[in-house]
Amino acid sequence: MPNSSPRRLPRGRYALSREEVERIQRSRLCAAMAEVMAEKGYVATSVADVLQRSGVSRQSFYQLFEDKLDCFMAAFDVAADLLLQHLLEMVGADEHRMPGPDAIDDPLGGFERAFTAYLAALAIELPYTRLFLIEVYAAGPAAMRRRSELQDAITAVFADLMGVTDDAGRFTCQMVVAATSTLVTRAVAENDVEGLSALGPRVIAHVRTLWHAGAFGTIVE
Repeated sequence: MPNSSPRRLPRGRYALSREEVERIQRSRLCAAMAEVMAEKGYVATSVADVLQRSGVSRQSFYQLFEDKLDCFMAAFDVAADLLLQHLLEMVGADEHRMPGPDAIDDPLGGFERAFTAYLAALAIELPYTRLFLIEVYAAGPAAMRRRSELQDAITAVFADLMGVTDDAGRFTCQMVVAATSTLVTRAVAENDVEGLSALGPRVIAHVRTLWHAGAFGTIVE
């Protein structure tokens, strides 16, 4: 998993550009938003809470974000980037090149590795995971649309990884991703890392059953 711990600004005089200072402050504010919400929930989290946790001034906050929701959306994007980057690294792809059947000889084995990496990523980044799985519901319609876009991106990774090409097969991938999102939510809400890991073998076994039953439609050989 890429390191998501935000860097602190050095004490005293420092030779950083304005852009670098803003990047560090934005990173600290996003991390603080995720951490405080993991403890208090979106509704009860205030800008003051985020400022106290991050060590960033109120003036700097409002130079970077319009309000709490704007900061939440930025933190959501960080969560999405961390998760997708970890998935793509596991399957040997990047943000510009999705995995294909020629990249992995065993699509089911590739799915198992990617899905295990997905669960590991959720466990490593629990505050960010809680943000996009649970607190997103309290943040309103714009946040929910962003969540749907993230699920679509995850679905595309798994579908391309397995060589699924037709609409019926991709719909099966979509259902697997949606069901997984529901299954992991309880474990995330309870900070149950072992519970997250335990879901892996059961979901993987069910996907194998669906695969052999032809539920993934036309497959690229």
